[in-house]
Amino acid sequence: MEKLRADDRPGLMEVFLAEYGLSSKEGVALMCLAEALLRVPDQKTIDALIEDKIAPSAWGSHLGKSSSSLVNASTCALLLTGKVLDEGGEGISLVLHRAVKRLGEPVIRLAVQRAMRELGHQFVLGRTIGEARARGKSARGRGCTFSYDMLGEAALTAGEARGYFDAYSSAIAGIADGLASDNPRENPGLSVKLSALHPRFEVSQRHRVMDELVGSCLALARQAKKAGIGFTIDAEEADRLELSLDVIAAVLRDPDLAGWAGFGVVVQAYSRRAGPVLDWLCALAGELDRKINVRLVKGAYWDSEIKRAQVEGLQDFPVFTTKAATDVAFICCAKKLFGFSDRIFPQFATHNAHTMAAVLELAPDKDSFEFQRLQGMGEALHALVGQKFATRCRIYAPVGAHRDLLAYLVRRLLENGANSSFVNLIVNTDVPARDVAADPFEKVLTAGPVPASAIVLPARLFGQRRENSRGRDLNDPIELEAIEAARAPFRKRTWLGQPLLVDPYGQTEKHTVFNPADPGDRVGEVIFAGPADVRGAIGNGQIWKLPPQER
Repeated sequence: MEKLRADDRPGLMEVFLAEYGLSSKEGVALMCLAEALLRVPDQKTIDALIEDKIAPSAWGSHLGKSSSSLVNASTCALLLTGKVLDEGGEGISLVLHRAVKRLGEPVIRLAVQRAMRELGHQFVLGRTIGEARARGKSARGRGCTFSYDMLGEAALTAGEARGYFDAYSSAIAGIADGLASDNPRENPGLSVKLSALHPRFEVSQRHRVMDELVGSCLALARQAKKAGIGFTIDAEEADRLELSLDVIAAVLRDPDLAGWAGFGVVVQAYSRRAGPVLDWLCALAGELDRKINVRLVKGAYWDSEIKRAQVEGLQDFPVFTTKAATDVAFICCAKKLFGFSDRIFPQFATHNAHTMAAVLELAPDKDSFEFQRLQGMGEALHALVGQKFATRCRIYAPVGAHRDLLAYLVRRLLENGANSSFVNLIVNTDVPARDVAADPFEKVLTAGPVPASAIVLPARLFGQRRENSRGRDLNDPIELEAIEAARAPFRKRTWLGQPLLVDPYGQTEKHTVFNPADPGDRVGEVIFAGPADVRGAIGNGQIWKLPPQER
């Protein structure tokens, strides 16, 4: 392997994850600490959570094992935190315990907060676009470019959606300052979450989404085109895929975007619909005579997709259930994308050596695609590939305040921190190269079915005790059509609801009832039971007017 420059060596985040895998007790405690430091507003609760989650952990077993002095310093701080709150220290630990205990929990809390801020800086390029561009100057000097993303999750109110829109609009203006090329594929770009632009981004509100969100998204796309930068629609959860594609199609059809090569879409390879989505995007681009960009990623919501399917009792999972299957899907999708090169420019976001090697093998030339990586992750691998093969690299760089970091940080740690993750293995010298870059096709062929104890189908969630109740996927258009077809015979029928007493006490007033979800839909009428009905039923021992088998 070629010798790496100092800037190309594994970054702090990779070294940290190599030391603290999320499968360890300390890794779990670290996540709890992140929750406390980045979300909990008051010091008393932060102190309590640190004491509860950090003190019992064996941080001392990691002391001195990492080659990074900053990681070792963080380990020492965590060790001190644990020993201050754990009276069982011995030897040098007891000496440190006695020395630091005098400082108290507030001092420890501030020290660990600083360590977490350092951790956050590895993933977030800056608090503003201006700061992010300044920090990214050295990467640009090495030939990298950026796709900026404004930190934050889905909007819950119309006010939040307006705030995200304004942030995206300001970001476009900031990115556009001083561009070096007229080609948007060579310039930095912006990634946009549709769920951040509308508070009700869900299938049940499709008409409202198409009326309101399409206009907001189109306004940003037009601004990006005028600025000469890229504009990419980020991927979301599986239950929003169909609606996302509807919005994408509506925006892309706008004649103002004709001739623009900066519009992009993110596709998640762990989705079992990834291949058909790529076919659909190519067909849409062909229909409109457009060229678009597709960023192929592995996927970031795997855990929640699995659990949602089980909780809702769906028939199957919307995503592949093994990492190897996702890796295989990524390579298959890459091959498909190169077949669509007349309409689609592929962008491959990965930190996996085998995946990058497969892309290089499939690519007709180095100019027909670009690699992408996360800010703070995969620097060494991408630098090595870039030096050897002269490939282009774009860095996905979040921008925002630390108060917005939690959800993104947790997702990145979960995504990259497991012991099976490539970014964890690449810096572990005890793992052979053949295992780091293992063939996922071979894994899929030899692994066999997933053990029932690991991931079970939603129907088998409760094992042999009972079958899980079957749910309806109310975000699936096919399922919704089936429900509508079943309702059709009753659409014009009206209903009468009245007390089920053998001898009602003269209540005859009828009240019209309308569908609360559709005020124009008259469901029927209802006669309410009055106090006399209740008193009479109790006093006279009346029975309900039900069939015997239902009494």
